This record gives sequence, structure tokens and C-alpha cells, in this order.
Amino acid sequence: LPAVETLGTVSVICSDKTGTLTRNEMTVQSVATATQLLEVTGVGYNPHGSVQLDGADQDPAEVPDLIELARAGLLCNDAEVQLSGEAWQLRGDPTEGSMITLAMKCGLDPLFQGEALPRIDTIPFESEHRFMATLHHDHAGHGFIYLKGAPEQVLEMCNRQRFQGEEQPLDIRYWEGRIDELAGRGQRLLALAFKSAQPGQRELRFDHVAGGLTLLGVVGIIDPPRSEALEAVRQCRAAGIRVKMITGDHAVTARAIATQMEIGTAGGVLTGHELERMSRQALREQVLKIDVFARASPEHKLHLVEALQSHGVVLAMTGDGVNDAPALKRADVGVAMGIKGTEVAKEAAEMVLADDNFASIINAIEEGRTVYDNIKKSILFILPTNGAEAFTLVAAIVLGYQLPITPVQILWVNMITAVTLALSLAFEPPERDILQRPPRDPNEAILSRFLVWRTLYVSLWMVAGIFGLFLWMRGNGNSIEAARTVAVNTLVLCEAFYLLNTRYVRRSVLSRSGLLGSRKVLVAIVVVIGFQLLYTYLPWMQRLFTSTHLDAMTWVVMLLVAASVFFVVEAEKCLLRKAQPRR
Repeated sequence: LPAVETLGTVSVICSDKTGTLTRNEMTVQSVATATQLLEVTGVGYNPHGSVQLDGADQDPAEVPDLIELARAGLLCNDAEVQLSGEAWQLRGDPTEGSMITLAMKCGLDPLFQGEALPRIDTIPFESEHRFMATLHHDHAGHGFIYLKGAPEQVLEMCNRQRFQGEEQPLDIRYWEGRIDELAGRGQRLLALAFKSAQPGQRELRFDHVAGGLTLLGVVGIIDPPRSEALEAVRQCRAAGIRVKMITGDHAVTARAIATQMEIGTAGGVLTGHELERMSRQALREQVLKIDVFARASPEHKLHLVEALQSHGVVLAMTGDGVNDAPALKRADVGVAMGIKGTEVAKEAAEMVLADDNFASIINAIEEGRTVYDNIKKSILFILPTNGAEAFTLVAAIVLGYQLPITPVQILWVNMITAVTLALSLAFEPPERDILQRPPRDPNEAILSRFLVWRTLYVSLWMVAGIFGLFLWMRGNGNSIEAARTVAVNTLVLCEAFYLLNTRYVRRSVLSRSGLLGSRKVLVAIVVVIGFQLLYTYLPWMQRLFTSTHLDAMTWVVMLLVAASVFFVVEAEKCLLRKAQPRR
């Protein structure tokens, strides 16, 4: 519950890209070798597709550099893609799944390749070094090291490139151009390389891959944005919430995806390398201006959280890995992924997205704002109505009149209204403009001057009506029992009319949705009126509460007085909207 309440004040969301803003359904779409740029057709993990050059199908077997690249992506891999029924299912990382699918499109059999070149050792992928490497041996005593990772990282480890089946010195400018071209399409990039190993080598260490590798090529992988996430980003903007995208992708790729998602259209891109070189003060100055962060690690996330919080923003941060835990813990609301998130991340977070979908965050923010709204509405209802009861008794004592309402009658009113009228406000649906408001100030006092004003004037207006009808009944020669019955019924009717006012704090309820939009409120009003009819006409209740029956004309007068509360409050709302238009 505290996390939901805090979500109502969130002003910045820092979201991962992959799987949260995008579908996490990877497909290799482009392959750049040293001689050409190939396109790959097909979607998802179904291996049915073709390799094309300038729109014409190519036989992968006639492109030896492509075959070697596909083999590297297949063997330097921990995922599995299998046919289950009529659908191809992935078990493992989606990026690795896309590499297996590419290999199968190129005619490589994963089972055969794994048996022909069994894996001996592995350097797992970590965000710190941004690559994965595997050691393999064939059955003839030859050793091979395959490596895949971030292009700029892999380029630093290579000094040669595969060129039509041969090796030649690395053309760094050519590859930088290809990388920028593919990243500009919004594709996620992965570079692949290999190196011969000693025949008897059984261990793979970092120094074995520190240099001397041969670059095989770069693949461009698409990960389509979630359509619902794009709409959620727009909703965040309307709600005064800034969305910042954090990704491990290349800066150009991050910029292209951010443009598709309408994130940070006016700002630039800050990379993790640039962030590391910035002072704390410089980062604090830039963090509000920039909404896209590329090549970012979990450690960078923590720095971003601290920099943003130094400006007093209320921050929600998403994460899924073990290393994301510090940032999730430090954020005002840590949001872990329910599908791909680790248990450590889930433990560190305040909430878990069951579907890993960014759109669920805006739904949670709407829920958080609604919870706070309904608490505020309940207070806005309870204080004036209880104030009316108290002021009525105080006024009678001060003025020396008989009590219009006895203590036992006060208990009756509180009993029936607390479980009907007041409780119904807890189930109010979100107001239609709840995501068009700016986030509320977390330091804002719930007992505001507005609430004090509303409490005083509504209480006094109800007191005037209750006391006025009580004196009117006594002045017309009616018994004290009849006058008190009128006072009690007038109080309850005033509360019922005021309940309708309270459904919208500042907006008018003079509409179909305002008056009839909440079934629970209408049921509560009907139930409480039913109780009052029993209170007025049931003989044993008349004896218990010293009430008595009333004629139809008296009910009309009570309804008119109670309705005046409704119209006075609506008039006050109108004046407030004109004097203080919502931001």
C-alpha cells in the first residue's frame, strides 16, 4: 500500500528498454560482413526465412563469411529454440534465440554443430565486460574461440577481419560506418568474432580474448516497441511524468528507439562511458535535460537515481537483474520484472510487474492517484458531516435550547452512515482527468486550507438547516419527538446529498456520470434512506430512539433543505474553478 500511494506522486520513470518498452521478441534483420550488407526475412523464432542481397534471395552456402558468422552465433550461445507442436519456442535469452534462428535460416543444424564442435569452457556475459566467449574443439584436435558482444567492445579486441573466406587487417572505418547505419535503423547490434586456440587448451580466461581476434561481422536485431507502451508514454506525458529510457544498446540505436517511443525528442543521448567521466555536479545538471541513456550498466542506474533524487523528484526505477537491486532499493518506487526478473530484484523492489509491461506502470500510477483521491474524498466527507453533528449539539447548548438530536440518535446516525455513505467513497473509480493532472507534491498536507474551509462552511450550512427545521417544527406546536425526528432525518439527507458532491473534489457532479456513475454510492444512499424510513415508522424503533412518524409535506421540506447543501457546494466548486483553474 505505501508503494501504491507513492506511485501517485511519481514525477519521473526510469525504464529499461528491452522487454519493458519493447516486446523482447528478437529477430535478426541485417547482417554486415566485410564485403556486403545482407537482409534476413522472417519474424520471431520460426527458422523459415531467406537471406537477401539488394532484394534478391541468396544461397547462404555461397556466402562463406555468413556461414562462419552464423556458426559463431550458434555455438557462443546458451539458449534453445525448439519446435513445440506448431510453434517454435524459445528457452533462454531472446537475443541468443535470434542467433540460433539465423543459423537455422542459413542451413546450420544446432544439434550437429554442437556435436561437431563441443564446448569446453565459457566466459559468461556480464554487463561489466559486455561480451560472451566460448572455447570449442573439433574431433581433429583443433581449438576455436567464438565471441559475441557489443560492437565497440569487440572491435577493440580484433585486429583482423574475415574477408571472403580469408583474413585481412581490420578496416575500422568501414565497420564504424556499418554500425552507425544499422543503429540508425533502430536495430540492436551484436558483433561476432573468432580466434584459433591451442589444441590442448581446456580453460578460457580473459587474457585469451584480450586481443588478436578476427571480426566475422555485425548483426542488426529488431525488437519491436510495444504499441501499448507507446500509448503509456503519451499518458505519462499528459500526467506530467517524464519517462527516461535506460538501455545497454548503442547510442544511435537508443536514439532511434527513443524517437519511435516519443521519449526525449528534444534532448540528446548520454552513454555510460560519458557518465563515468562526469563529476557528480555535472551529472546532476545534465540528468534533468537528458531522457535517453545508452550503454548503461546497473551501476550507472544507481548514479542516475541519486542524481535525480538530488532535485527532489519522486522516482520509479525498473530493473530485473541481481545488479539492479541497489538502484531498485534506492529509488522511491523500485519496479521489478515478474517474468525475466531475478528473485534478488523482486526482493529489492516495492512492486513487481507480472507482465513486464511498461503500460502496467501507468496503470499502477493511476491506481495510486485514485487511492489518494479516495482517501481525500473520505476525509472531505467525514469531517463536515461529523462537524455538523458536533456543531448542532454545541449550538443548542450555547443557545440554551433543547438538544435537536439526542446522544443515542447521534450513535444511530454514525452507525448507519459509516457503513454505507462513508464506506462507498473507498470504492470510487478514477476520475476521468486523473491522468491529466500533474503529480501531487509529496510534502502536501492532506489537511489543507481548502479542506478546513470546506469542513467549516458545509458543517455550518448543515447546522443551519437542521437547527432551522427543528425550531420550525417546535414553533408550529409539534412534539419534541417529531422535531428531533425531523432533525435526524435532515442530517442524514444532508449527508446523502453531500456524498454526491464529494465524488468529485473540484469538478461538478451535475452530469450523468457524476450523479449516476457510481453504483456503490447509489446503493449506499438507497440503503441509508431505507434505514431512516425504518427509524421513522417502525414501532419498536420509535420506542428505542423516541422517533415518530412524519407526513409527506414534512419530507418534502426536509428534502429541499438537504438539497440546498448539494447546490451550495456545486456553486462553491464553480467559483473555485474560475478563481483557481487547475494547473
